[in-house]
Amino acid sequence: MLSRRLAIAVATGAVAALSLGTAAQAAPARHAGHEATLRTLAERPDLLIGTAVDTSALAADAPYRADVASEFSSVTAENVMKWEVVEPARGTYDWSQADQLVSFAQKHGQEVRGHTLLWHNQLPAWLTSGVADGSIDTGELRAILHRHITDEVRHFKGEIYQWDVVNEVFDEDGSYRDSLWLQKLGPSYIADAFKWAHAADPKAKLFMNDYNVEGVNAKSTAYYDLAKKLRAQGVPVQGLGIQGHLDIQYGFPGDVGDNLARFDALGLQTAFTEIDVRMTLPADATKLARQAQDYRRLLDACVAVKGCKSFTVWGFSDKYSWVPGTFTGEGAANIMDENYVRKPAYTALADGLRAAARRTGRH
Repeated sequence: MLSRRLAIAVATGAVAALSLGTAAQAAPARHAGHEATLRTLAERPDLLIGTAVDTSALAADAPYRADVASEFSSVTAENVMKWEVVEPARGTYDWSQADQLVSFAQKHGQEVRGHTLLWHNQLPAWLTSGVADGSIDTGELRAILHRHITDEVRHFKGEIYQWDVVNEVFDEDGSYRDSLWLQKLGPSYIADAFKWAHAADPKAKLFMNDYNVEGVNAKSTAYYDLAKKLRAQGVPVQGLGIQGHLDIQYGFPGDVGDNLARFDALGLQTAFTEIDVRMTLPADATKLARQAQDYRRLLDACVAVKGCKSFTVWGFSDKYSWVPGTFTGEGAANIMDENYVRKPAYTALADGLRAAARRTGRH
């Protein structure tokens, strides 16, 4: 995702509520219970419709919990699988929040996307400070990274269908991001991360993930070239995650279909992993219509190629969106409003799934 820190602490009572309350309480009458949901409308058996999950909301908010369970066939941890959460002190792991999400998913017949093993943000303070003061040298840093990836992937072995192994490793011009990892380990850290993750869980599909790679551009081409190079070397790169953080004040990304098709031809899976479409507030009918169109165009591009295996929105209710706290004056980015009322964007996705199903003769 884009650089941001969201509150992830869950009160003791809320944790208990999540553990004991996975059977969601009845949601208020926001929409008729007999209506189809996004997960029931998915065109292909191998196309998963997902959402990022705020585990605090999952624990405390019954309508939120009900919609996570009913609308989606895949869930992604918004924060609780990131390194600063799972290893807050060196050598001391805390899997509790992530385990609760996995348990919730299993009880509701959902798959889990793993996000993320390696990023330049949301690293534990003990790691960044150790690198900064020189107490962790290059050799030790590589060993620490190896252990982190191995331990996390093994902990969830068999429970994660796609892992975002590396997140946001290129800049907009297609050059490597000047991160701690590049500075200390060089670009080989990317291949190493995939090899270590594959060794820890050979069945999980392993993805690169980034924003502004929806269409054909310098950044997405850098990923295409890297994937082609690494696969030729036998490195188990198996997918590209396309975040899909859009803003209606800009034009829709060009050549999205062509971009997906070239990764398809390369033998890689693709996935839209973090979709939201923000706007300058206040929202109005014109802005919501444009937002709906953008959601639909991303979905249409996904269902048009065989290799697009999952379509994940980055949260579904504006109530818990990260956008207002990051982009001043912007928001309303999700497919339901703060009261879980379905917006035109939701209808656009539902209609797109129905249309795709009709084309394949399933409905």
